[in-house]
Amino acid sequence: MKLSSRNNSMSVAAIGSIPLIMTLGNSMLIPILPQMKSELNLSQMQVSMTITVFSIAAAIFIPILGYLSDRFSRKIVIIPALFIYGAGALLAGIAAASWDNAYIWILLGRTLQGIGAAGTAPIAMALTGDLFKGGEESRVLGIVEASNGFGKVLSPIIGSLLGLVVWYAAFFAFPLFCIISIFLTWMFIKEKKNRQAPPPFANYVRGLLSVFKHEGRWLFTTYLAGATCLFTLFGILFYLSDFLEIQYQIDGVVKGLILAIPLLVMGTTSYITGAKIGKNMYLMKRLIVLGFMLMTVSYLLLTLVEKLVPFLFILVFSSIGTGLVLPCINSLITGSVGKERRGFVTSLYGSVRFLGVAVGPPILTRLMDWSRTGMFLSLASLTLIVGLLALLLIRVAKSDGKKKKASVRYKYV
Repeated sequence: MKLSSRNNSMSVAAIGSIPLIMTLGNSMLIPILPQMKSELNLSQMQVSMTITVFSIAAAIFIPILGYLSDRFSRKIVIIPALFIYGAGALLAGIAAASWDNAYIWILLGRTLQGIGAAGTAPIAMALTGDLFKGGEESRVLGIVEASNGFGKVLSPIIGSLLGLVVWYAAFFAFPLFCIISIFLTWMFIKEKKNRQAPPPFANYVRGLLSVFKHEGRWLFTTYLAGATCLFTLFGILFYLSDFLEIQYQIDGVVKGLILAIPLLVMGTTSYITGAKIGKNMYLMKRLIVLGFMLMTVSYLLLTLVEKLVPFLFILVFSSIGTGLVLPCINSLITGSVGKERRGFVTSLYGSVRFLGVAVGPPILTRLMDWSRTGMFLSLASLTLIVGLLALLLIRVAKSDGKKKKASVRYKYV
C-alpha cells in the first residue's frame, strides 16, 4: 500500500495508539491497587481480580473479534471495541465514586473493558501486516510493541498522579485516551477494500486447521513464549508494587516512577529490536532464546538480593530479555499466515498473552505467601523451560543474507 510520508507517519501513530489503550487497562491501575484494597476493605486476592477479570474477558473475546476482523475489516472491529472499553471504565469509575457494592460493579466494568481490549492490540498487529511489508512491517511491529512498552512506562506514573486526586480517578481517564485513539484510527487508517467475498465459515476453519496442522508446533511455542513474558512481567509488577509500599513505605508518584524503570528498559529494547531484525528469522530465534536466558539469570539472582537498588538493577536484565523476545514473536506470528486468516491467528496469540496477564497476579500472590525465594526460582525455571522449547521447536533456515524464512508454508493459507 503506497502512502505519503505524512500519511504513513500518521498511520503508524494511529496503529501505535491502539495497543497503548490496551496497556493502560492494567498498568495504570497497579499503583492504586493498595489504595483500592484499603478503601473497599478487600483481600489481596480480591484486589488482584481487578486485573484478572479484565484479562480473562479479553482472552475469551479476542479470537471472536479476530475472526470478525478477518471477515469484515479491522476498523469495523477496532472502533466499537474502543467505545466498549471506555464505557466499561466509566461504569467502574461511577460505581467506585458513589454506589454501594462498588467492588462488584468495578469487576463488571473491568469485564467490559476487557471485552473492548480484545479488539485493540492483537488486531493492530494484523492491521500492521495488512498495511506494511518486509522490513517495514517488522519496524512498525517493533513500534507497536514499543508503544505497548512505553504505555506501561507512562501508565504507573499517570495512575499514581491521578491517585493523588482520588484513587478511582484513573477509571475516568480511560475514556479520554479512547477518544484520541478512535479519532486517529478513523481519520488515518486507510484499509484496502477487499474485492473478494469473505470465505464461508467452514472453509475459514479448514484453512486455520491446515495452518496449525503444519505449523502448530512452532506457533504454539511462540504463543507460550509471549504468554510467559506477560505472566512474569505483570506478576513481578504486582509483587513490586506491594513490596515498595510494605517494605519501604513508598507510594504515590515515586512508586509510579520506580515501577516505570523496568518498563522503560523493556520498551526501549522492543523498539530497537523491531527496528533491527527486519525479516531475519534466524536472528529472531536467537534473540528469543537469548531473551529467555537473560530472564532466567535475572530471576535466579533476585533470590539473593532484597535491597531496592540492586533489586531494580538485576530486574532490568529481565526487562531487556522481554524486550528482545516480544518483537521477534510478533514478526514471526504476523508473517506466518496470509491476510485472510491473519486476524484470527494474531488474535489467538493476543488471547494467550492476556491469559498470561490474568494468571500472573493471583499466582504470584500465592507464591509470595509461600516463599519469596521459591517464587523467583519458580519464575526462573519457567523461563528456562520456555527458552529451551524455543531453541528446539522454532525452526528456521540458517541461510546467508537477509531473506531468512521461518518454516511457514504459505500455500496452506
